[in-house]
Amino acid sequence: MEHFAGLDVSMEETHVCVLDRDGVITHQAKVASTPADIAQELKKTPACRRVVFETGRMAPMLFHGLADHGVPVVCVESRQAYQALKSLTTHKTDRNDARGLAHLARTGFFKSVHVKSLPAHAVRSLIIARKKLVGQRVTLENQIRGLAVVFGVRLPRALSPAFIEQALRSSEGITGLSAAMRGLIGARAAVLAAVAAIDADIKRMVRASEACRRLMTIPGVGQLTALAFTAAIDDPERFKRSRDVGPYLGLVPRRYQSGEVDYTGSISKCGDRRVRTLLYEAANVMLTRCRQPLKLKAWALAIAKRSTMRKTRIALARRLAIIMHAMLRQGSEFKPA
Repeated sequence: MEHFAGLDVSMEETHVCVLDRDGVITHQAKVASTPADIAQELKKTPACRRVVFETGRMAPMLFHGLADHGVPVVCVESRQAYQALKSLTTHKTDRNDARGLAHLARTGFFKSVHVKSLPAHAVRSLIIARKKLVGQRVTLENQIRGLAVVFGVRLPRALSPAFIEQALRSSEGITGLSAAMRGLIGARAAVLAAVAAIDADIKRMVRASEACRRLMTIPGVGQLTALAFTAAIDDPERFKRSRDVGPYLGLVPRRYQSGEVDYTGSISKCGDRRVRTLLYEAANVMLTRCRQPLKLKAWALAIAKRSTMRKTRIALARRLAIIMHAMLRQGSEFKPA
């Protein structure tokens, strides 16, 4: 008889529930949240046809670890699983959630998701760290500017050399302000050094990636956009059609239909927010800074004549995602004409 398992994962422990084809519980346990411990626990039961758990922070490590141990693991969308589990039991407990996930595995009523490779997650971590550091740099610069303006000093652009010189000069001889300025300036210098180190790593990774170099032949697509897009796509073959990338990145309008009500709203904003932002910026660069004649740019400008520039940038970003995926799958370069 076939058996199915559900895993309710937390940081420390994982609840395991195994059901047979008729939905009868054959095994329940609580083990440490490591692939080796979970695989060892599943060996105590008959071979499972399917093992299901939800998406989460530990999903990549568990998915690839269990797959290496030969476990037929499937990762399911947590939002869909939440709605299904809510209707199965009155009380939400880890044990009940594991049993509910096992029922999903038994019935097949779930939507499996692609779990990116660990190298792709490492690249994403690098991009997220850079974004956070740049945000901290801007926060420190705004704080320096705010302290200086109290004393009537308006500082120039933060990335100019005169910014630090005038900030130090404005605080000379003022007890308290001088120490505060020097502390903020020292923290800003450390953040700038960390951003520079990450930029150097990104540059090396892009140089070593043939796919990123091909994507950078598109006007407006730089190193960060190319690297973030390849990490988000991970495996180009998992999309049957290139136009499926737009909905995956949340660049298509959200639609609601119920009876006589049928309207189309703003974009869904699903998927990787950072990649979506970078594609939007690349579209803006193509529209405003690219001087060479491009059919893609002419297509976007035709949309701008009958709509707003914001919608034009979104449409162009969606088209760029389609083109970039096709380039990754076919191994081709961008053709301007």
